[in-house]
Amino acid sequence: MHDDELLIFEKDGAPPLPATGSEGFVTNDGARIWFAVHGVGPAVILLHGGLGNAGNWGYQVPALVQSGRMVVVIDSRGHGRSTRDAGPFGYARMADDVLAVMDHLGLEKASLVGWSDGACTALILADKHPQRVSGVFFFACNMDPGGALPFQSTPVIDRCFSRHRKDYQALSATPDDFETFVADVSRMMQTEPNYSAEQLACIRVPVAVVIGENDEFIRRDHADYLARTIPGAERVVLPGVSHFAPLQRPELFDQAVLGFLDRLD
Repeated sequence: MHDDELLIFEKDGAPPLPATGSEGFVTNDGARIWFAVHGVGPAVILLHGGLGNAGNWGYQVPALVQSGRMVVVIDSRGHGRSTRDAGPFGYARMADDVLAVMDHLGLEKASLVGWSDGACTALILADKHPQRVSGVFFFACNMDPGGALPFQSTPVIDRCFSRHRKDYQALSATPDDFETFVADVSRMMQTEPNYSAEQLACIRVPVAVVIGENDEFIRRDHADYLARTIPGAERVVLPGVSHFAPLQRPELFDQAVLGFLDRLD
């Protein structure tokens, strides 16, 4: 399935997540964090991108469950069904939210698949709590401000933003606050993360640094730098896709994820 222009995503969103008998909220640091669990097996946590929600993983969850894994999806703080407090967004706070969900579910260790903001959240969690993380599939994100390209709107980005607006209004406990939400998340993106080369060199879990060939937001040379600087990291370029690869060409993206997870087993 190809949706390179995100025409399907804008109109219908990603496929619905499978039915689950295990979902709920965890209270942490002034917020209620929504999660759902699918399947059984080694734990994999999927962390979505900024302004999105866990439903953006609709193509990935069935493939991962079919591979014999337990898949945990989480709505990041203030995104989707999760609430937020009056404090600022921060990647470290969101990493702590993921850890709270893991503790609630009794997960001693999990692999993390992060997309954009979710990738940064995943790597920070791995840095701070390496004993809890089997590995990080780090897709389409920067770890310091210099890794981001100057923003230029495109029809694909506009379609994704349109879908995010619809989903926020449908899922959020504060459906009329989308513009404030966007401004606050954007403020975080402009000021975080700020990892130095020395900090990256201290990461001690397996990492795949993955970027789409046509990513609209992240510099390719920044991905190269991350792969060189994080000990033992591998670098993967997904051909023909952009920042939205999980939606554009799910089979390509899923193959890369499963290949990484298989190497961790």
